[in-house]
Amino acid sequence: MSFRNANQGAVPPNIDDIARAVLPKLIGIGILVFVFIIASSTATYVVEPGTRGIRVTLGKTSDQFLPEGFGFKAPFITAIVPVNVRQKTQTARADCFSSDLQQVTLELRVLYRVPEESVVQIFRQYAGDPFDSLIAPRVQEALKEVTANLSAEQIVKSREEVKQKSLAAARQKIGTILWVEDIVIRNIDLSAELERAIEAKMVAEQQAAQARFSQLQAQVEAETAVIRAKGEAEAIQTRGDALKLNPAFLRLQLVERWNGKSPLVVPGDANRTGAGLLLPLGPVEDSVGSK
Repeated sequence: MSFRNANQGAVPPNIDDIARAVLPKLIGIGILVFVFIIASSTATYVVEPGTRGIRVTLGKTSDQFLPEGFGFKAPFITAIVPVNVRQKTQTARADCFSSDLQQVTLELRVLYRVPEESVVQIFRQYAGDPFDSLIAPRVQEALKEVTANLSAEQIVKSREEVKQKSLAAARQKIGTILWVEDIVIRNIDLSAELERAIEAKMVAEQQAAQARFSQLQAQVEAETAVIRAKGEAEAIQTRGDALKLNPAFLRLQLVERWNGKSPLVVPGDANRTGAGLLLPLGPVEDSVGSK
């Protein structure tokens, strides 16, 4: 009886008390899991294709770049900065003066890229894209140097030459820190008066070239006619000399070409006796029937 009464007198545990005791533990576990996830995500990095990574730890840049792929880093204190090494294209404009003091404006497209060995140096020395601070000024300077030695007309006619010389000069000025792949001259703007003058001169040159061609053609035709006439004269002379040596050959040709209708008299040999050969007007039977 005493045992039963003791059990009946026990107080069951309160659910609220259990919840208050377990809840702090659950919150603590959740915070730990969250911190672990954040730490894990900041302890890894991925360098995308076409880029190289720069490791920066507490403001200090690593001397070596990171290649493409996955890797680990110190969480929270290390950041990986991507640098694009793909080829890029930028537009530019160069206002130049020709050797004849004409203003020429060139519209360009510059193709360039960042070499792998220059990734860290570019990141340390240049903020953002180095095109505006390093490439564009030197390309414009190279173009001005090249066009200063050419007239405006030569610049228009020798676009490829201007491009190649400017590209070589720009590469020399920039060095190996960046690589200029190509310079494309999209357009060359001149003043309206200069464009009309160049066009008129080109038309005059084309007309002069056409006149020279016509003159040369006439000269060739005349020389050809002289050569043809000379050849014909020599052929006639050769045939005459042959006939003098063999008169019977002429008589044979006259007989072979006779049409059988017209009377034909073939002269005889002057060195021999006898009259010339007289061929009748028609066939023999026609002559007999007429009698």
